[in-house]
Amino acid sequence: MKYMMFVVTSTEPDREEDASDVDIWVDELDSTGKRVIGEVLEPPSAAKVVRVRDGRRYVTDGPFAETKEWICGFDILECESLDEAIEIASKHPMARNGQLELRPFMVWE
Repeated sequence: MKYMMFVVTSTEPDREEDASDVDIWVDELDSTGKRVIGEVLEPPSAAKVVRVRDGRRYVTDGPFAETKEWICGFDILECESLDEAIEIASKHPMARNGQLELRPFMVWE
């Protein structure tokens, strides 16, 4: 089963400090095929929100969620079970100073 793993933080990650730990985590998962893809995202200030209402397109800067936390990256995992996805997420360096949100992909029948 595939899981989207959102990497969430309330502060901008220190890219230099966390980079080597994340590289180790990525290399281990890539070698087993458990990580399909992953990327680091720009901060919310670079985001655009797109809405269409009554046939008109509206584009605004950044998200308007009332939260201090933001998604700073993601990984798509291919796992046998939710327990395996949780085990993998718990080893991600951002689990120590951020949080990781796992969502299973919808299974369409």
